[in-house]
Amino acid sequence: MKATVKWTDGRQFVTESGSGHSVVIDGNPDHGGRNTGPRPMELVLMGLGGCTSFDVIQILEKARADVTDCVATLEAERFDGTPSVFTKIHVHFVVTGRGLKDAQVKRAVDLSAEKYCSASLMLAKGGVEITHDYEIVEA
Repeated sequence: MKATVKWTDGRQFVTESGSGHSVVIDGNPDHGGRNTGPRPMELVLMGLGGCTSFDVIQILEKARADVTDCVATLEAERFDGTPSVFTKIHVHFVVTGRGLKDAQVKRAVDLSAEKYCSASLMLAKGGVEITHDYEIVEA
């Protein structure tokens, strides 16, 4: 896996993934940015949310669950100092579908957290406390 990060000006950078997708990253105006893109740590949090959501959907689809939507909301706390690393992250899933079983959704969330989500497992090994919960909405 590769990525390129190119400085444009101020605290703005254009990143490009090895697969050819670009994202603008920018800093807070208080730190010389212009607020034209997410902050680097926001991208880490968004990546975690994408990684675990990918797993949950894939696991539920393999179980033939009739999933119509999945939204993960993440809240993070950071160390009040330097470096300002994540200390806690909570992921809340809202899984919508027809006839979803609690045990299926719980299993998908647990498997992602404990076995499949590389981003979650990497952050947890780095000392971040990661918790998950979910709710099911009938479509």
